[in-house]
Amino acid sequence: MTEQPLRILVIGAHPDDADIKTGGTAAQWCALGHEVKLVSLTNGQAGHQTQHGPALAKRRRGEANAAAAVIGAAYEVFDPPDGELDDRLEYRGRVIRLIRGFRPDLVITHRSTDYHPDHRFAGLLVQDAAYLVTVPAICPETPHLLQSPVILYFSDAFKKPCRFEPHVVVDIEPEFDKLVSMLHCHASQFYEWIPYNAGYLDQVPHGEQARREWLAGRLRGRVRPLANRYRELVVQTYGPERGRQVQYIEAFEVSEFGAPLDAAARVRLFPFLPAAASAGAAFVRKEWVDIPEEE
Repeated sequence: MTEQPLRILVIGAHPDDADIKTGGTAAQWCALGHEVKLVSLTNGQAGHQTQHGPALAKRRRGEANAAAAVIGAAYEVFDPPDGELDDRLEYRGRVIRLIRGFRPDLVITHRSTDYHPDHRFAGLLVQDAAYLVTVPAICPETPHLLQSPVILYFSDAFKKPCRFEPHVVVDIEPEFDKLVSMLHCHASQFYEWIPYNAGYLDQVPHGEQARREWLAGRLRGRVRPLANRYRELVVQTYGPERGRQVQYIEAFEVSEFGAPLDAAARVRLFPFLPAAASAGAAFVRKEWVDIPEEE
């Protein structure tokens, strides 16, 4: 582990977004003694077919805390209503103060290309905060940062206006059971709301162990295609022998709004990746981002 523990901030829109997108990687940071904070920018009070409002928000906050406890992380759930996140200045200020207060080495969030408006606005709020966290006159009550942290995006399958472009892939198979345990804590979502909304509620089994095994099977089906989709980068990261065998990954895209992810930053922020991984898919931000690339 590095001399100073890393500080990883994962900003999702709802109280299960951070888990499902980064849970396996977050577990690896926590196992090495680094500090991981998972955040939901909304209270989740609309994510259920029968239970709504404050009762659901309280339930989901409890589920989030239980999920974080599985890996030794912390979870913070903000109070804006589920489905009502937008880009108002009040929310931008909250995100600026959140990032400044935690002083992260790395922030991970949604892309602003996504099916859910809360997801899109969460990504946009982080983008809007990325530079302003360094400006002393903005939110002056919270000490500013000297520079923006590295910012990564969760993976997604949306193609327009631009596809997700992976720069970092992490083998999560050693932590797969922990990821299942985290999602198992979100019973309101993975056994109730999502199956109802997607039309397969009748497939959810009864009983704790049966549900867990069912969830693990569904999660494998969701995650496995990522390793095949980005196999070239997986092999580049883990080498030909292991890279061809990796089945379950989490993938991340580097944001142009954050600090550069050069080889040194990659080694520091992802200490569980093979050393050779620092040579692949590097992304370095230009010094002057408003000057176009030479043709």
